[in-house]
Amino acid sequence: MELNNKILIAGPCAAETESQLRTTADQIHQLQIPISYFRAGIWKPRSHPNDFSGAGIEALDWLKKIKRDYNYKICVEVARGDQVQLCIDNQIDAIWIGARTTVNPFLVQEIADQVKDQPIDIFIKNPITPELKTWIGAIERIKSAGIHKIMAVHRGFSIDKEQVFRNNPMWEIPIILKSHFPEMPLLCDASHISGTIDYIPEISQIALDYGFDGLMLEVHHDPKNALSDASQQLTPEQFLHLIESLNFKSSINSSTEMELLKHRNLIALIDTQISELLRKRMEIVDEIAQIKQTNNIALLQPEQWKNVVTKYLANSLPDDDFQNFITNFLDLLHQASLKRQKK
Repeated sequence: MELNNKILIAGPCAAETESQLRTTADQIHQLQIPISYFRAGIWKPRSHPNDFSGAGIEALDWLKKIKRDYNYKICVEVARGDQVQLCIDNQIDAIWIGARTTVNPFLVQEIADQVKDQPIDIFIKNPITPELKTWIGAIERIKSAGIHKIMAVHRGFSIDKEQVFRNNPMWEIPIILKSHFPEMPLLCDASHISGTIDYIPEISQIALDYGFDGLMLEVHHDPKNALSDASQQLTPEQFLHLIESLNFKSSINSSTEMELLKHRNLIALIDTQISELLRKRMEIVDEIAQIKQTNNIALLQPEQWKNVVTKYLANSLPDDDFQNFITNFLDLLHQASLKRQKK
């Protein structure tokens, strides 16, 4: 399989037992999937106090054995300075700073102080909320500690809205981040964005199409019985199928990349605004439907809709193809509105 030098991080959400880690690592190894790091959470900052947060310090010894037996680089999550020191003392190759930690500058600084000038790789996930400045600040704190290999990880954002994915990708934010740090690798945690394995292929390919430098994925030998995030963990066989199905695009030169990123960023921002406006439009449609129902008014108002279309076309580009696009778009929009009003 050709990864075109992309970074691939895989392993279970949380370290549960030595057997679980070894079985997962062994199956990935037997399938000859070329992972860059084997990951496992041993100190997971969970949302609820009773959620499983990993096996803790004893898992470091399990991971050292996996590193020895499979020659995998090991990556674990940290949230405090003392955890960083334990990782360094146990020859852990890389650590990642999770979304719930990135949002706290005091914790990030504590970690930065502990890793100062240490030969360890650091992955920095976006904050749990869409705050670009906080993400940039976390990266700058770690950079100032003399760490040479820093990578950003996009895992989506928690927003207070019903949505398809577990976390909203909001692709425009990591794209802007990349423009601030063009030489820093940017990875996508497709598992946490998706929330279920059904969407991992789609999210992974979108990230690769955007020029992301790799993927972080949760892989468990028995996801159904996983103690955390069972729905978003792939089996090693599913992991192999995913990697074989993805198009790992080759990197392009930095000047071209920057030019593309600038324009993609503008498009992504506009698309986000369009999506939000369409959502608000449908909320107004629901209110109109209620008024029509209360006053026994017919759903279809041909003259009103004709006026809407006329105004749109008058303000659109004087190009036949674009005018046809607008007409077709408005027709779909009208059908969707009528369908909502019939509910």
